[in-house]
Amino acid sequence: MGQVLNIHGVNDVRLDPVEPPRPGDKDVVIKVKACGICGSDLSYIKIGGIHRKPGGVTPIGHEAAGEIVAVGAAVQGVKPGQRVVVNPMMTPSYIGSGGPEGAFTEELLVRDARVGDSLLPIPDDLPWEIAALTEPLAVALHGVNRAQVKAGDKVVVFGCGPIGLGMVLWLVDRGITDVVALDLAAERRERAMALGARAAFDPTQEDLKAKLTELHGAARVFSREAVGTDAFIDAAGAPNILSDVVRIAKYQSRMVVTAAYMKPVELDLGAMLTTEMTITTAVGYPTEMPEVVAALPRLSKTAAPLISHRFPFRQIIEALGVAATPASAKVMIDFETNA
Repeated sequence: MGQVLNIHGVNDVRLDPVEPPRPGDKDVVIKVKACGICGSDLSYIKIGGIHRKPGGVTPIGHEAAGEIVAVGAAVQGVKPGQRVVVNPMMTPSYIGSGGPEGAFTEELLVRDARVGDSLLPIPDDLPWEIAALTEPLAVALHGVNRAQVKAGDKVVVFGCGPIGLGMVLWLVDRGITDVVALDLAAERRERAMALGARAAFDPTQEDLKAKLTELHGAARVFSREAVGTDAFIDAAGAPNILSDVVRIAKYQSRMVVTAAYMKPVELDLGAMLTTEMTITTAVGYPTEMPEVVAALPRLSKTAAPLISHRFPFRQIIEALGVAATPASAKVMIDFETNA
């Protein structure tokens, strides 16, 4: 008998007993080795689950890496013992986001498993916890891709949680040396600087326009002073960010919103009109996950500091509490030290 982390109601999450899964002909079972806690996991707990039927539960966890232990007769290209990461967006039940499976469990059923799609093989020498960063790093990479940035651009990242830090990593890896990271927590700003950000500050303690003018230079939009920033990425979700950026943005600058907003925000189209700036969104990782898997062996040491805390599976409730604190980055659940 194993265990699985289930949401039973608002702020009610428990480790429940579960029978080991049995794969059908098109399925595989993965022995989970590491799985990260995502901000969406915390959000699901706050709202009492997602797609949860009355009296039912929502199993969560979707940033999983592990070893295949059982393979259905019709599944090709993998065998027991193979190391993989799971692409939950490519699973029919969208693992950990409202379907019958969640990856915070010892053995995970992946339905209709397809190699190169829902299952991505990883090298034997890639640490499990680094492999489990694939999913959040793919989210971050998609946000950077949507910003259409290139070496020499000046970029601001709002929010230095795991996704924002991943964006700093990818921006620096892309040759963008002028990255400014914004966050309220000193620990997260320090992590951004360690990843290669040029500067990091608390936007509630500084004049945003003045500080960015100092760092990125000034520009003009008709008679209005603007900052020299080429692209802004919102991985924070504060309701004032959009209006603040529109107020200071230069001509044809770009903004990507990756944070989840629960309420509408005001947009000053009059101020935006003269800038011809682009505002768009980024969600998930439609194509990026294989690229991340390919890059991780090269970036393994660079990505490791994204993990701020490690907990064995039996302490996952405690780990969820730590993941909700501003000082944390990626909180990783390690299934190999659970004895």
